Amino acid sequence: MQNAYGFGKTVATSFDDTIARVTAALQAEGFGILTEIDVAATMKKKLDHDMPPYRILGACNPPFARQAIEAEPTIGLLLPCNVVVRQDAAGAVHVEFMDPDAMRQLSDNPELAKVAAQVRERLQRVMAAV
Repeated sequence: MQNAYGFGKTVATSFDDTIARVTAALQAEGFGILTEIDVAATMKKKLDHDMPPYRILGACNPPFARQAIEAEPTIGLLLPCNVVVRQDAAGAVHVEFMDPDAMRQLSDNPELAKVAAQVRERLQRVMAAV
């Protein structure tokens, strides 16, 4: 999967195992999980709507976040780096990453571009590890 704002892949592990693997791979690259949104549970609770498992992980690498915020204080609008783990109706599990290149496309700040490139490289390694 690749589009203007993200990249990802389909994996051959269960949803829960994928969450664990993504979290561990993010930690290995210096990211912690700031937020975890269980979209499926929220949809069920708020709308009584059933859907396959869908979780948004808000990942943050503090040194990179600091560099990005110092380079462009309003960049917090695009933080943290969101990672989606979702299962489709057929049961396939997908891992999708917000592409830091989207930040570079929205700003002409060269310092921010450097940070975005480094973060993208790390997220691609996380994707390769899961």
